[in-house]
Amino acid sequence: MFVETDLKDIQACLNGDDEAYRRLVQRYEQQIVRLMWRFTRDRTECEQLVQDVFVDAYFSLKSYRAQGPFLHWLSIIATRVGYRFWKQRDRSRQFISLEDFDVAAKTDTDTIDATQAADVLHSLLARLHPDDRLILTLMYFEECSIEEIAKRMGWTKAGTKMRAMRARGKLKKIAEKEKFLEKF
Repeated sequence: MFVETDLKDIQACLNGDDEAYRRLVQRYEQQIVRLMWRFTRDRTECEQLVQDVFVDAYFSLKSYRAQGPFLHWLSIIATRVGYRFWKQRDRSRQFISLEDFDVAAKTDTDTIDATQAADVLHSLLARLHPDDRLILTLMYFEECSIEEIAKRMGWTKAGTKMRAMRARGKLKKIAEKEKFLEKF
């Protein structure tokens, strides 16, 4: 869609035109914000992740080979930034207990607020290892194929399929342990 415009702006940026990079950021900021929202439900953290994506992209711009859309290249960078974020967060093991969401559990399932349900799901996914969480997020929220996930992460297709199967099993065990279905 923006292929020619992107290439012109990228070349101008590589030649020192900071305004050209600002145009690229403006063009793709909303898509990257939506992607990074998958990695955190906190607005401040999300903004920081988006900024990290565009900083990483800026410093890697000379490696963009224009073999695909610029947004695809940015999405790969964003996925890796989000993955690093989860790995860092996993080290500190900060997540919210599902008991904090008991208010939603006591309401009629037809009236559960979508935002609250998303927060509960995000909390449940936070209990997974970052690799497992990443695969499920890319697969079900970003609707990426196994091949796309493997390409983004530098994994094999067979390895990605195996990781996806194991991640679903781990999520199911966590949900059963937390009596997730009984609560919701």
